[in-house]
Amino acid sequence: MPLIILYIIAAVVLVGAYFLYGKYVFRKFRINNANITPSHRHRDGVDYIPSKPVVVLGHHFASIAGAGPIVGPIIAVAFGWIPAVIWILVGGIFFGAVHDLGSMVASLRNEGKSIGVIIQNNIGEKGKQLFVVFSFSTLILIIGVFADIIAKTFVANPGVATASILFIGLAVIFGWISKQLRSRGQFVVATVIGVVLMYYFVYLGMQHPFLLSYKLWIWILLAYGFVASVAPVSILLQPRDYLNSFLLYGLMLAAIVGVVVANPSIEMDTQVQFKADNLGYLFPVLFVTMACGAISGFHSLVASGTTSKQIDQEKDVKLIGFGGMLIESFLAIISIGAVIVISRQEYNLRLADEGPVSLFADGLGGMVTTLGLSPSFAVGFVALTVSAFALTTLDTCTRLARFTFQEYFEQSESRSGRFFSENRYASTFVVVVLSALLLLSGGFANLWPIFGSANQLLAALALLTIGVWLIRQQINPNFVLIPMFFMFAVTISSLILFAWQNYQSGSYVLAIIAVSLCVLSLVLMALARKNLASKVPTKIKT
Repeated sequence: MPLIILYIIAAVVLVGAYFLYGKYVFRKFRINNANITPSHRHRDGVDYIPSKPVVVLGHHFASIAGAGPIVGPIIAVAFGWIPAVIWILVGGIFFGAVHDLGSMVASLRNEGKSIGVIIQNNIGEKGKQLFVVFSFSTLILIIGVFADIIAKTFVANPGVATASILFIGLAVIFGWISKQLRSRGQFVVATVIGVVLMYYFVYLGMQHPFLLSYKLWIWILLAYGFVASVAPVSILLQPRDYLNSFLLYGLMLAAIVGVVVANPSIEMDTQVQFKADNLGYLFPVLFVTMACGAISGFHSLVASGTTSKQIDQEKDVKLIGFGGMLIESFLAIISIGAVIVISRQEYNLRLADEGPVSLFADGLGGMVTTLGLSPSFAVGFVALTVSAFALTTLDTCTRLARFTFQEYFEQSESRSGRFFSENRYASTFVVVVLSALLLLSGGFANLWPIFGSANQLLAALALLTIGVWLIRQQINPNFVLIPMFFMFAVTISSLILFAWQNYQSGSYVLAIIAVSLCVLSLVLMALARKNLASKVPTKIKT
C-alpha cells in the first residue's frame, strides 16, 4: 500500500474529529466568550498576557511536542504499525484532545492555575500537596534529562548549537517587534520574515558550528532556563515557541510533499507483536511508550501552566487545546511513516544500532531529498528540528516548575512560604539548583526509565481532576471518565510490572518509587470519592 494512503486516511479522520467530536466536547465544557479569561483579569505583563490564538497555538504545540511524537511512536512500531496507528488516532481524538482541552478549560475557570490548584479546589488540600510534589519532581527530572540531552547534542553537532543561539536572538527581536505592530497584516509580514530568517539560520548554523565542552553547555543551558522562566513570556518563551513551531509545520509539509513525489510503499508487514523484545507486552507497554501523539500527562501541565495564562478568549481553546493535540497526532503518524517504508528486520536492526531519532531523520530525510535538497542537508535539517524542540521543552519545564513551586506555598502563612510564592526569581533559583544537583549526581539516568509510567499517571490524575470538576458543575463527565479509567488501568499495570522487574533485578529504589506512585493514584482516587460524597455540586454560570 502506498504510504500516502495512510497519510490521507489519518488526515481525514483527524480533521473530521476536530469539527465533529471537537464541537461536541466544546459544548460539553460550556465554552462562553462572556467569561473573562485570566490573561485579562490578572494581566501582569510577565505570565498573564492575552495573545493571538495562532501565537498561543505555536507556543502550546512547540511545548507539548518536543521529540515525544517522534521517539515514542517509532519505538512502539515494534508491536506492529497497525496497533500504533490505531492508538494514535483513537487516543489522540478521544483521550489526548479531551485531556488537553479539559486541562485548559479547568485552568481558565480557576484563575489560570495549574492542575494542582484545581485539585485543591475540587478534591482537597491533601490531594494538592501530593500532586504538586509528584508533578514538581517529574518536572525537575525532565529538566535534568533534557539539559543532558541538549548538551550532548550541542557537543556532537555544534551546528545545532549555533542555530539554537540564533533562534533565541531572533525570538527576542521578533517579540519586541510584535509589540509595536497594530494590524494583522503587519504581524503576518513579520511572521513571514521571522520564519524565513529562522530557516536561513538552520543553514547558517550548519556552516558555522559553535564548539564548547559538555559541562560548560550544561551551565549555559541552566542559566538560559532561569532567564526564560523569569522573563515576560512575550519577550522570549512565546515568540521562540511560535517561530519554532514553523520548523515542525515545515517538516510536516516537506514530509507530505516528499511522500507525494517519491510515492514510497509500506514495506513493513502487518503482523501484530503481542510481546516485543526489550519492551514487554503490548498491554500496557504500547500505551506508556507512545504518549505524545495519543495522550501525555505532561500536556496537562503545559495547558494549565503557561498556555491558559495567555488565552485571549475562551473560544480559542478549541484551536489551541483540541487542535494542537490533533496536529501532534498527525506528526506521530508521519513519524511512523518514516520507518514503515523499510522491512521489519531492517527496522529492528537499525533501531537497535542508530536509535529512533536517527532512524526518523534518515527515513524522512530520504523523502525530503525528492524536493531537490542534498541528502546531507535534508537529514541534518530533520535532526536539527528534533533537537531544537528539546530546548523548548527545557525552558517550558523550568517555568512550569516555578509555577508549581510557587503554587505549593500560596496558602502558606509563614514568611518563607510567602516569599517563595511571591518571588519568581527565588522560586526559579530553587528549580535550577535542584536540577543542577540532579545533573551533578547523575541520578537522572537511573530515574528516567520510570518517566513513561509517571507521565501517563499524570494524565490519569489530570482526567480524574477534570472529571470531578465536571461533576461539580453538574455536567455528565463520561466522555472524560472513560479515558480516565483506561489510563489508570494502563499506569497501575505498568507500575506494578515495573516494580516487580526492578525488585527482581535488585533496583530497589526504582521499585519503591513505582509502588509509591501506585499508592499515590489510589489515595487521590479515594480523596476524590470522599470529597464528592461530602459536598453538593454547584452549577456554573454559562
